[in-house]
Parts: sequence; structure tokens; C-alpha cells
Amino acid sequence: MLAIRLRRVGSKKRPHFRVVVIESENPRDGAFVEILGHYHPKSRPARVEVDRDRLQYWIGKGARPSDTVRTLVAKHLTVPPAEPQAAS
Repeated sequence: MLAIRLRRVGSKKRPHFRVVVIESENPRDGAFVEILGHYHPKSRPARVEVDRDRLQYWIGKGARPSDTVRTLVAKHLTVPPAEPQAAS
């Protein structure tokens, strides 16, 4: 089964992560199918760059996002609803 999860890159104490499509049995840093984006947790604010079209494509093919990826997408990639402005 395919999974969408984070793969750690970067040096010690300076983590960066790639969002990848990978076989769920493979180790964290094992062979992957495709890189979907990047996550930089140390930058302020944290930066998440993911190709939404490819993410939806792989979810449509049956890939399951990990809890962490699901949280990142919900928190950083969804547009918050616009608040109605009061008439002046």
C-alpha cells in the first residue's frame, strides 16, 4: 500500500522534510515513488510547499497520508474562510 509521509533530510539539529509517496513497508528514508513537496519546520513561520494537484492524484490512486501530513495539509494548505466585513 502507498503512503504519503515525511522523509527527513538536512543536518543534525536543522531538520527539513520532504513530503513523499512511498510504499508503507519501506523505512523512513528508503526508496520513494515521488516527491510531492517540502516542509521547513525551523523557519518562522513554518513553510510547507506541496504540489496540491499531485497530492490529490495520489490520494485518488489510494495512497494514504500519514497523520502528520494530514495535519500539515489541513493547517497550512487550506485557505481559511473569509470573514464578512461589517458595513461602515
